[in-house]
Amino acid sequence: MDIIAWLVLGLIAGALAKLFYPGRQGGGIISTIALGIFGALIGGYLGQVLFGSGAAAAASAGALSLGSIFFAVLGAMLLIFIWGLLTRRTTV
Repeated sequence: MDIIAWLVLGLIAGALAKLFYPGRQGGGIISTIALGIFGALIGGYLGQVLFGSGAAAAASAGALSLGSIFFAVLGAMLLIFIWGLLTRRTTV
């Protein structure tokens, strides 16, 4: 049952992060789910460290609640930003 919760949290968080983040992000459903799952881990960890929040801990654990989705979306948006920095092309 935990795997299904991670997949659902990942899909919701990844889709919301792509919706709210400006610009165009490529990738299909698998990359959206992966983005959301990694975003939940990063957002949950950072939220726990910075705020000591129980909702952030729930995001790290893959629980489905509004707080965990919030931290997962923030983490996923951070990952989109970092990915954009790493893959930015410069023209000479």
